[in-house]
Amino acid sequence: MTPPEPAALVYVFAVCRGGDLTALAELPGLGTGAPVRTLAAGPLTAVVQDVPAAGFGEEALRQRLSDRDELERCARAHHAVITAVSALVPAVPLPLATLYLDDGRVREALGERRTSFLTALDRIAGRAEWGVKVYAPTGAPPSAPDAGPAPDADATPGPSRPAATGSGRAYLDRVRTRQRDREQRHTLALRAAERVDTVVRGLAVAARRLRPHGVEVTGKHRTHVLNAAYLLDLGRERELRAALASLRRDETDVQIELSGPWAPYSFADGGIADGRIAEGAINERGPNEEEIDEGRISEGRVDERRIDGAQVNGGGTSP
Repeated sequence: MTPPEPAALVYVFAVCRGGDLTALAELPGLGTGAPVRTLAAGPLTAVVQDVPAAGFGEEALRQRLSDRDELERCARAHHAVITAVSALVPAVPLPLATLYLDDGRVREALGERRTSFLTALDRIAGRAEWGVKVYAPTGAPPSAPDAGPAPDADATPGPSRPAATGSGRAYLDRVRTRQRDREQRHTLALRAAERVDTVVRGLAVAARRLRPHGVEVTGKHRTHVLNAAYLLDLGRERELRAALASLRRDETDVQIELSGPWAPYSFADGGIADGRIAEGAINERGPNEEEIDEGRISEGRVDERRIDGAQVNGGGTSP
């Protein structure tokens, strides 16, 4: 006999070691009306919320996260809870749409990965994630002449239209020069980005390169040449900002941007990537406010998780 479908599922935001988390009950979470609560499992504590199965079951979740507005709302709510937890205690963020059938399944999953979670929590305690992005401006330098339109090869020479052989060669030379200049500027930008990365890595305890943004995010006037996350001890923010201020003075060929501090999305795997807590996606960084504001929440990282996350973990509907 097929067991009845549950009326509610358990959505897991993050895992920590416990502590005074009573303030979390005031958070709206995903706005289901149920409080954000904690669930103890040995030395670990999961931050969870009950959600209606009718709205968060496999098919309903696929539809929900296929809608960009709804995806953005869920991502913001997910991030808000993780940010609140991380402000209170070290916490391992779980990916968007991490769901279990009931509390028992959550405890079972945490028990299976206890060592990995504890390792991750040790790693991120007293530290925060910072993001550094380096961009190279695109297009010709302001002083560079425009190549101009190509000569009309089909035009017939005459008294008022001299042969275009010389002008055609000049045009091709200008095109090749512009291409060479672009390549040289890009090479200089990549070298500058490596110098930025080297300096920030010297301040960090860990670093991770992330996928650069495409033109749909950066715009056509600049190219993303470095997208990196760095795990820094708390209290090193002043050093980081001073180092980047110095780099901006020296590296005039690129634009350098700093964001943070963030919950340590990029450094919270602790060896959990081979587990099934988040269907193999826990080692990927979750969406933060910056990514949401830039319109990147529906890129591959969340889209990949949308497929696996729609599966209800811990039960027969899980892959």
